[in-house]
Amino acid sequence: MDINDLRSVTTVLGLLCFLGIVAWAYAKGSKKGFDEAANLPFAEHDEEGAAPRASHPR
Repeated sequence: MDINDLRSVTTVLGLLCFLGIVAWAYAKGSKKGFDEAANLPFAEHDEEGAAPRASHPR
């Protein structure tokens, strides 16, 4: 086994990891969680200790 075999194995493993991540990202079950995470910056929380929302005139 030489360095080129190691490089080939590493490339194949990297490709398999990439394809696994793509399959996970586009799976139907993941959509709900991704939608919730995408809307987190827009969620308003009235928790104690949270900084008040400041209005800036434009």
